[in-house]
Amino acid sequence: MLKGIDPLLGPELLATLRAMGHGDEIAIVDGNYPAQEHARRLVRMDGHLLLPVLNAVLSVMPIDDFVEDAIFRSTVGGRPDQVEPVHREIIDCCGYHEPKISVTPLIGADFYARVKAAHTIVQTGEPRLYANVILRKGVIYP
Repeated sequence: MLKGIDPLLGPELLATLRAMGHGDEIAIVDGNYPAQEHARRLVRMDGHLLLPVLNAVLSVMPIDDFVEDAIFRSTVGGRPDQVEPVHREIIDCCGYHEPKISVTPLIGADFYARVKAAHTIVQTGEPRLYANVILRKGVIYP
């Protein structure tokens, strides 16, 4: 255990977040996502829901403010305007940590392609469908 660090951030995930560089992306996905097939690196967090994991990651990782879009969420059936309850929770969590950065919806194949290119995938045990988010790492300013 460490002071001031969310206990969900175990050694493997902390090391991954620290190793990522500016512009690297991390995907946090639900329990149904085909993470084993899509991951370059996979961190499993079975038994944990998406929102607590997202909150823990955002508590330590800066989001990229050099680009227009740096946080992405999955969509249902190719309808980017449809906001499911889990998407509202993702938007609210991201807004709490990064109020100046909006969450961009990505349609099916575009979302999958971005996840496949991600530095790491964190697979949660989240049972809700389409509970997936991608975060682009920013910098810590001097």
